[in-house]
This record gives sequence, C-alpha cells and structure tokens, in this order.
Amino acid sequence: MTQSTRRNLRNGLLFVSPWLFGFLTLQVYPILYSLRMSFTEYSGFGDMTDIGWQNFINLFKDDLFWKSAYNTLYYTVLAVPIGVVVAIVIALAMNQKVKEVPVYRAILYLPSILPVFALSLVWVVFLNPKFGLLNRIANLAGIPTVDMLGDPTWTKFAIVLLAQLGAGGPALIFLAGLRGVPTEMLESAQIDGAGPFRRFFYITLPMITPVILYDIVLGLALGLQIFTQAYILTSGAIGGQGMAGPRNSLLFYVFYLYKTAFQYTQMGYASAMAWVLFIVSVILALSVFRWARTWVHYESE
Repeated sequence: MTQSTRRNLRNGLLFVSPWLFGFLTLQVYPILYSLRMSFTEYSGFGDMTDIGWQNFINLFKDDLFWKSAYNTLYYTVLAVPIGVVVAIVIALAMNQKVKEVPVYRAILYLPSILPVFALSLVWVVFLNPKFGLLNRIANLAGIPTVDMLGDPTWTKFAIVLLAQLGAGGPALIFLAGLRGVPTEMLESAQIDGAGPFRRFFYITLPMITPVILYDIVLGLALGLQIFTQAYILTSGAIGGQGMAGPRNSLLFYVFYLYKTAFQYTQMGYASAMAWVLFIVSVILALSVFRWARTWVHYESE
C-alpha cells in the first residue's frame, strides 16, 4: 500500500474504532462467553464447573423446555402468517386514493410506535373478564364471554392478537412495495377485463413477494424471541406462584431462558438454551430462504 492508502486506512479505523470496540465487547465477546458457559455449571457468581455436554442433555429431558418450545412454535405459526395478511390489508388501505388517507395512515401506524409494555398493559385492561371492553361488547351482542387471560386455550391467541397492533410498521414497508408495482401492468390488465381481485392475486401479490419474504423472516426472528408481552401479562395480570400464565401457557422460550438465568441463577443452563435457539433460528432462516426460491419473484427475473 502507498503511504496515502495507509494513512486513509488508519484514519478510517480511527473513526470506526468506537463502533468496533462496542461490537467486539458488547456483542462478539458475550456470544463467545455464553458458548463457554453453556458447557459449565455456573450461577453467575464464583467459579465455573466444567460439565461437558450435560446442559444440552438435560435440556431434552426438561418438560418445561419442551413446553416453552411448543408455546413459542404455536405463537410463531399463528402470528407470522396473520401478521403478513394484516400488514398487507393495512397497506392496501393506506394506498387508496382518498383525501383523508394521510390521517388514516397516521392512525394505523401510531400503535406500532408505542412501547410494547404500554400496549401490553392496555391489552390486560381490554381483555379483563370483569370490566374489559371486549367482554362488554360481547355481552351487548349476546356472545358468551371468554376469559382470554385466564383460559390456557386462549392465552397464546391473546398474545397473537396483541402482536397485530404493531402491524403498522410492516404495513409501511408493504406500502412501499405496492408503490413499486408498475401501474402500466395494472392498467393493461384492467383494459383486458381483469377485476380488482385478479389484478391483486396475479400482478400485485407476485410483485411484492420480496417484501413478503422480508416480513416472514423478520416475523420469525421476533416470534422466536417473544418475551416482553408474556412477561407483562404474567407479572401484571395472570402470573402467580412462579407460573407463566395458567398451566404455563405463556411460558415462551426466551421467557423460560430469562427465568432460568436470572430467577433460578442457572447461567450455564440458560446459555445452552440460548445456543439451541440460535441454531434453530439459523436452520429456520436458511430453510425459508431455500423455500423462497420457489415463490419469490424479483424484478430482474
């Protein structure tokens, strides 16, 4: 390298050094340290005791591990596709050519910028079986009320519904995708006699499949790491005696990981759980990208 190139490289590294320091010390080092802890028995204090693969072996014998994995899978399988559909519907509403559409966009997007814990607390009040607005509406309509926060059959679905309040963010991304659909193709299809549904399913939907893929991958990542909503609901409404909801119906994977690390002080066991989650997440992401080759259409293709 020339002297000028070396000087530019040195100055560039100097400018990015704060980020490099934070990346190495706050991300890379904790990840590697957690891998080390996953092979030990460690409470967070004192010395580590090497136990080899015992933490991973114990995981697959732990009933709560399987319960949390099932709860997380149940939530993700429901929340991700429902979230994609809701976001597309909201984006279509935002894309209408009406005078008041900016106001509608603000109203639809507003819940997505509110803190999750605030929405969760509001949701607790909304679903309260005694004075909640949902059950009041059901009583007026003559529909039997359901205790969605006390019945283990409905608790996870209540979290799925809560997740849809944040659909305004993905909807904006879908709106950008809708704006990228060539109007010439839509107009040509309309001239040829295609109705709005045929235009949507045969032109618009294939054109926004890259955005759908992005939303699915993002939804899977968020779904597998769901924590705040369950923590707020179980701590403030239906938790008790160490249970995560009725019959541990809201014991999601990361929630159990948190309890294991900071309530039961089993840091080694929790680190093993974290690495299992990481491996499963990578496998799911690679599987989704492989599956996407069969249905995602890019403009260059």
